[in-house]
Amino acid sequence: MEVREGDLLWTPSRERAERSNLVAFTRWLAAERGLRFDTYQQLWRWSVTDLDAFWQAIWDWCGIQASTPPSAVLGRRTMPGAEWFPGARLNYAEHVLRHERPRPAPGSGAPPPAPAEAAGQTAHAGQADALVFASETAPVAGMPWATLGGQVRVLATWLREVGVRPGDRVVAYLPNIPQAVVAMLAATSIGAIWASCAPDFGWQGVLDRFQQLQPKVLFAVDGYRFGGKRHDRREELGRILAGLPSVQHVVGVQSTPSTKPADSATGRASLGVGERETSWDGLLDRPPVPAEGFHFEQVPFGHPLWVLFSSGTTGLPKALVHSHGGILIEQLKLQSFHLDLRPGDRLFFFTTTGWMMWNFLVSAPLLGVVPVLYDGSPLHPDAEVLWKIAQDARVTLLGSSPAYVDRMRKAGIVPGERYDLSALRTIFPAGSPVSPECTAWFYRNVKRDLWVATGSGGTDCCTGFVGGVPTQPVYAGEIQGPSLGVAAGAWDEHGNSLVDQVGELVITQPMPSMPVRLWGDPDGSRYRDTYFADYPGIWRHGDFFRANQRGGCFVLGRSDATLNRHGVRIGTAEIYRALDTIEEVDDALVVNLELPGGRAFMPLFVTLRDGRTLDDAIEGKIRGRLRQAYSPRHVPDRIVQVSAIPVTLTGKKLEVPVRKLLLGTPADEAASRSAMANPRALDDFIAYARAQTDYQPR
Repeated sequence: MEVREGDLLWTPSRERAERSNLVAFTRWLAAERGLRFDTYQQLWRWSVTDLDAFWQAIWDWCGIQASTPPSAVLGRRTMPGAEWFPGARLNYAEHVLRHERPRPAPGSGAPPPAPAEAAGQTAHAGQADALVFASETAPVAGMPWATLGGQVRVLATWLREVGVRPGDRVVAYLPNIPQAVVAMLAATSIGAIWASCAPDFGWQGVLDRFQQLQPKVLFAVDGYRFGGKRHDRREELGRILAGLPSVQHVVGVQSTPSTKPADSATGRASLGVGERETSWDGLLDRPPVPAEGFHFEQVPFGHPLWVLFSSGTTGLPKALVHSHGGILIEQLKLQSFHLDLRPGDRLFFFTTTGWMMWNFLVSAPLLGVVPVLYDGSPLHPDAEVLWKIAQDARVTLLGSSPAYVDRMRKAGIVPGERYDLSALRTIFPAGSPVSPECTAWFYRNVKRDLWVATGSGGTDCCTGFVGGVPTQPVYAGEIQGPSLGVAAGAWDEHGNSLVDQVGELVITQPMPSMPVRLWGDPDGSRYRDTYFADYPGIWRHGDFFRANQRGGCFVLGRSDATLNRHGVRIGTAEIYRALDTIEEVDDALVVNLELPGGRAFMPLFVTLRDGRTLDDAIEGKIRGRLRQAYSPRHVPDRIVQVSAIPVTLTGKKLEVPVRKLLLGTPADEAASRSAMANPRALDDFIAYARAQTDYQPR
C-alpha cells in the first residue's frame, strides 16, 4: 500500500504516554515549579523563551552534581559566547561513574529508574552491565560497572603519572570497542581533552585533525576487522606518529589477532613504534585504584571535554570544542525526553569512533543506560547482523540509517519475522533525511507497536535539534517536533520565519552544547563566519528545513556544500586535497545527492591535464588515493570527466548549484551564469543531468 507524507502510522497508547519521562517531567514541573502545560507545543515554547527556568529545571530533574554550585543559569546570553552556569565546577566522567554505585531511588533528584527485572539487570548497579560489546568475531558480551570503573581509575592514574594535566589532549585511533570508552572516560576524568578517529581513516585524514591539537598521548590499534578481513594499519600509524611530534606516549591496543610478534619481555603484542609505546594490557595489570580514593578533576562548566571535527568543506576540518557541562546536561535532556530512555535500557546505534553518534552512544551511561558497541561491518556476514545483535543484546532502542533500511527493503528482509525483538520499544532513524516509505517500513517489517523517533541534529552541537516526542503520534516522513530547549525554525534569506515553506534551519536562542570555541581560532572569527555570518546573533546550521502547522519537522538535506555520506558528514576540501596529489587530475568538483527512499549518490567530476581521457587506470588511481588518504566514504560512486569546473567570479566552485542542477532544478534557477567566471562550464553538467534516469553507482 502506498504511503504518503503525513499519513498517520502510530499513536502511543495512553498507558505508554503516561509512563514516559516527558509526562513525569511535566508533572514534576507542576508540583515543584507551579507550571502547567497541556500540550508539548506549550512546553517547548516555554523551554525556548524562559531559558533560565527551563535549564535550571533540567539541572534539578537530572540530579546534576557540582562541587561548586553555579551563580546563575546564564551569565552572558549572546550568541556566540553564551556563558552557561557560571561558577559551577563538575566533571562529565564522574556523572557517568556515579552509576557504578547503587542507583538513586525515585525522588532523589534523578529520573526514576526502570525496574531492574524489566531491564534484565540485577538490582545492584555494580553487578549490572555498564556496556555491551560485539564484533565480527566475538558474540555479545557485557562489561560490568565495577570493571568499567576499575579500568577507568587505573588508566586515569597512569595518565596523571606520565604528566597529563587538565587541558592536555589525549587522542585515539581506535575502533568502536570497550577500550575506546574506557580511554575517553579516563582522559576526561582528569580534565584532559579527548578526540578520536576511526582506524578506517587514512593517515592524512587523521593528521588533518590531530595535528591541530598537538596531543600528548595516542591510543591506537595496529589493525581492525571489517567485512571478514583484517586491515593492517601499522604503516598508517607510522605516518601518523611521524606527523605528531607532540605525542610522548603511545598506548597499543590489540583489538584483533596481530601478525606482529609479541614483545619477548612482556609477551604482549607490540605496535612497533619504539620507546614511546606502552601496552594496554600492561597498564591494566596494575594495582586497583579504589573509588573512594580517586579524585575526579573538578572543572568549570565550559571546560573542554572533547573535540569533534567538522567535515572540512572549506579547508582543514573545524575542531569543535564541546564542554563538560554542555554535553552533560544536553545528553541527559535528549536521551531522557526525546528517546525516553531509563536506567537499564539498552541503546544500539551502528557507528564508528569518528562520528558524533559514537559520542552520543557512549554518553548513554550518564543515565545508567547500557550502550551496545559493535566493531565490524553492518553487512557481514550478511545484511541482518545488526538485527541479530539487537536480539541477542535485548536492545531497547535501535538506531538505524535510511540507507540501511533501503538495503533491507531491496533484500526483502523482514526482521520482525526472523528475530525476537520483544525488548525493542523504539527505533531512532538518523543520519540523512527519512522518507515516508522509510518510516512506514519499520511498522510493516519490524513491529506494529513501535515508536519511530526520527531525529536530526549535528556534530556541531553533538545533539539533536528536532526529534521524537513520546506522547505524540508518528506521521510518515515527519519528525515529531523541535527538541526541548532548541529554538529551531525555518528562515528565508531575509530573516523571516517560515511555516510550511522550506528555509534555512536556524537556532534563535543559545544552547548549552553549542561549541565553546573552535580550536585554533583565538579571536573567534572562524566560529562567527561559520555559523553567524548570514544572520548575526542567530545560528545558521546549513540544512534546508520545513515545519508544518502542527509542529512536525522536515530536515531536507544540506544547504551548503557538505557531503552527507552514509550518515557521516565529510568535506569536499578533503577530497580536493587528495586529488591534488594525482598528476593526471587538473581540477575537480564533488557533490552528494540525497535521493528518494533514503538513497544517496556521490559523483565526482574531473578535468584532466594534457588532453588525457579518463580510463580505468586513472579511475583506479583516484579511488585508491581517496581510500588510502581518508576513508572508503570519500570514494565517489561515479567519476565523470568534464571540460571545465564551474566557478564564481572569485574562483569558488559552484558545488551547491551543481547539486541543485543534478536534482532537477532548471539551469537558470540553479546558477546565474552572469556570476560565473566560465559560464559555458555548466554545459557538461546540464547534459549529464539530462542523460540520467536514475543515479546509480558504477
